Amino acid sequence: MSRAINKISSQAVPVHIENVDTDQIIPARFLKATSREGFGDNLFRDWRYNSDNTPKKDFVLNNPTYTGKILVGGKNFGCGSSREHAAWAIKDAGFDVVVSSFFADIFKNNALNNFLLPVTVSEDFLQKIFAAIGEDPKTTIDVDLEKQTISVDGHSENFEINNYKKTCLLNGYDDIDFLLSIRGEIENFEHRHAAN
Repeated sequence: MSRAINKISSQAVPVHIENVDTDQIIPARFLKATSREGFGDNLFRDWRYNSDNTPKKDFVLNNPTYTGKILVGGKNFGCGSSREHAAWAIKDAGFDVVVSSFFADIFKNNALNNFLLPVTVSEDFLQKIFAAIGEDPKTTIDVDLEKQTISVDGHSENFEINNYKKTCLLNGYDDIDFLLSIRGEIENFEHRHAAN
């Protein structure tokens, strides 16, 4: 399965809540596992399920009206502890992109390392996204990593991303894959400098 991300055109799931911390994304009691699989089932566990494990009808992830590969969160998404499992849970739940007007740095880096694209937009643009989805849950959001643009309802905005991470996401590379991709350049550099 390809991990590469370039253009994503998808409906979105809106979590219109600010200051979503990593313990809300994946509660600490689920951190014992060491493989990345299965975390999606417990994404937003305490918001999604009652204590008897029945789904809470009023939580967006339990509403079949909202689907897609894009999760839209409120400002300051991924704050709190540095657990990488938060990115695992979002990715395992089927999301490739998470959008917010501000991400905690550690969450952002964990997301990028796990082929989950964090797209930072202005607060104004974020509210446009929430409004568009509120008006029509089937609204499509277009994310173009190559051009670094996100578009909804005729509105578009550019987003920033580290060039190295962009290259990795476009090609589906982790850090080792990237080094292997430039192996020839590394060997040429070594040969040139070995003579000195």
